[in-house]
Amino acid sequence: MSPARLVHERREDRGTWWTRTVGTPPSVYGERWIERGSGLLRSWDPSRSKLAAALEAGWTGALPDEGERWLYLGASTGTTASHVADLVGDAGALFAVERSPRAFRRLLGWADRWPNVLPILADARTPVAYAQLVPRVDGIYTDIAQPDQVDIALDNARRRLRDGGAFLIALKTASMGRDASAPVHLERAFASLERYFDLDEPLRLSRWHRGHYLIGGRTRPGRWALGPALTGPPGRPERPRSSPRPHRATGDPDRRSDRESGRSGPRPGRHGTRAGDRPAAGRAGSKPSTLPEG
Repeated sequence: MSPARLVHERREDRGTWWTRTVGTPPSVYGERWIERGSGLLRSWDPSRSKLAAALEAGWTGALPDEGERWLYLGASTGTTASHVADLVGDAGALFAVERSPRAFRRLLGWADRWPNVLPILADARTPVAYAQLVPRVDGIYTDIAQPDQVDIALDNARRRLRDGGAFLIALKTASMGRDASAPVHLERAFASLERYFDLDEPLRLSRWHRGHYLIGGRTRPGRWALGPALTGPPGRPERPRSSPRPHRATGDPDRRSDRESGRSGPRPGRHGTRAGDRPAAGRAGSKPSTLPEG
């Protein structure tokens, strides 16, 4: 069953994907906006978003849905994150974690226009750094080009994902080492994840994103037993009153987080504060109360 805020249209031999947005113009990455009924739709480009590519490839598994809270690891500049925020709607929330200050600045550039998004400048390897900002969530989406991307996703899931919650990972096999082929890396990742999740059949995304697969499913009941969950806001995230200053993220400065844009960002600055010491959230700002025409 498709999420309520996801729209698929087919004209002749070509289909297009759209999300019913909770944001306001201008566009995030050059996508089209059209009026439909009392709201606006945003086009979702499979060549720019791995999750949209999975939909185009026939993905029928778990997806973000209206009213849910999701944790996004490796949000980069926010191409896919903005559409996930659309899918969960005003009643939901998206906690978008990104470690690169350069990408994070671009994420902040549009997040103030989406009332349900909380950007967090931190390293996904250290979930304790943002534990007080993120409650138990209904789903986790991971897009991190690192050799240990599966372990990073699992560590966050153990801490923050509720029983029965959804799990999605855009697996980049090219980042997992040269000791094995892409199918072997996929098989190893699937074996690690199926201990905790009832998984759907993985999808190859190479038509749009070379060397990528989407793996997803839902947690098996009782798999997470780390003690009491940290409490969090029941609905949309609350943002700090002061604007953050992007600062150095935790971890090896030579490693880059994955870019949906395909560009490598600069290394974190020399004099920044470690993200593990003080996680940063998106800056607060006034939200337009109505959507502009057009």
